[in-house]
Amino acid sequence: MKILLLFGSPNLNGSSRILADNFIQGAKEAGHSVSMLDIAHANIHPCTGCLHCGYEGPCIQKDDMKQIRKQILDTDMIVFVSPLYYYGFSAQLKILIDRFCSFNTSIHQKHLKSALLSVAWNADNWTFDALESHYKTLVRYLNLGDQGMILGYGCGTPSMTSHSIYPKQAYQLGRNL
Repeated sequence: MKILLLFGSPNLNGSSRILADNFIQGAKEAGHSVSMLDIAHANIHPCTGCLHCGYEGPCIQKDDMKQIRKQILDTDMIVFVSPLYYYGFSAQLKILIDRFCSFNTSIHQKHLKSALLSVAWNADNWTFDALESHYKTLVRYLNLGDQGMILGYGCGTPSMTSHSIYPKQAYQLGRNL
């Protein structure tokens, strides 16, 4: 299976990266082809709502989305990787998700598998409620096959994350695909 991680953290070496790297290791050991896109540092403009795309592209904007779209539609699974910023996806990843509108039908028809990897400083039991709800809505709307979520509570620093149970859980999620 071809797996594409959509890495939405502006911190390339933070806690989100620890989960991503462990997931990648497990998925590769299971025999999958895995790649990761640095969405946070890509040239992606926000959707303007102009509807030039007619909800199935091409988008009128000239940025990295043309290539990213191709990579998403050429994979079997997408993994959303994001730190929890104010109880949702990072702004960088959210911009990409908003641009899905230009190829909703194509994503829907692919029946892609998906997963979510996220970390948060907060460890309250409600910390991930809004992000989980958003992710589950994407799964339903885009006809994705959810393979699981790793939600790293209390992972405010790379050291905290490294010493938690979440890297092993991310590895197991990748390994068990």
